[in-house]
Amino acid sequence: MKLILAAVILAALAGPVLAQTQPTAEQKAQWEREAEERLHQDFAWLGRYRDANAGVTGPVNVVFMGDSITQGWFDMVPGFFTPGRLGRGIGGQTTPQMLLRFRQDVIDLHPQVVQIMAGTNDIAGNTGPMTPEQTKANLMSMAELARAHGIRVILASIPPADHFPWRPGLDTATRIAALNAWMKDYAARTGATYADYWTALHDGPALKASWTYDGVHPNKAGYAVMAPVAEAAIRSAMAKPAPAATAR
Repeated sequence: MKLILAAVILAALAGPVLAQTQPTAEQKAQWEREAEERLHQDFAWLGRYRDANAGVTGPVNVVFMGDSITQGWFDMVPGFFTPGRLGRGIGGQTTPQMLLRFRQDVIDLHPQVVQIMAGTNDIAGNTGPMTPEQTKANLMSMAELARAHGIRVILASIPPADHFPWRPGLDTATRIAALNAWMKDYAARTGATYADYWTALHDGPALKASWTYDGVHPNKAGYAVMAPVAEAAIRSAMAKPAPAATAR
């Protein structure tokens, strides 16, 4: 587990930093210590956005819930997150971690729409081995919680990747394709919107080389390709009636 966590920190949590400079040995060791401590004291990292959530004022249109790909979007292209758009991505996170913080980082902010981008790190086994069924169950639980609170749902496809640098030898492309196909079908069955970033970004099974810095995480050019997909998905979601809130 410690070896996985160390790789996750360097490949995901510090992804935007790695795109610019290589971390020092001291930085690597510090990140590893912090991640190991969080694993035992704040598994879902509820502390990450606690203060930011408390400071939210005014209406929230969209919350982007996700992992390092969502975090990197905010870090690299903050201008995309105009007033009313909140980024709630945390690098390296899996769907069980996101489900644990879903109430705090989404529901309690009362957005009109939530985009859920998750699954990359489930496939990688960042917090332990997971079956596709477990990932689907967590995605369904997040979507059901959103609908129960009158929040429209966007399910975002996992971007293409033909390898994970922190998990060499893993068959990523096949698993990503299967999970995306399920998400597209589930969105259609439940009235959610499907945001197809995979189609916009792919070059065969891989993420187009000029749009990524490591084969998994988009660079600024990659996020520029993703932006119109997100805008279209938000418009589509907003055009639908809000789900009837059933939670009390």
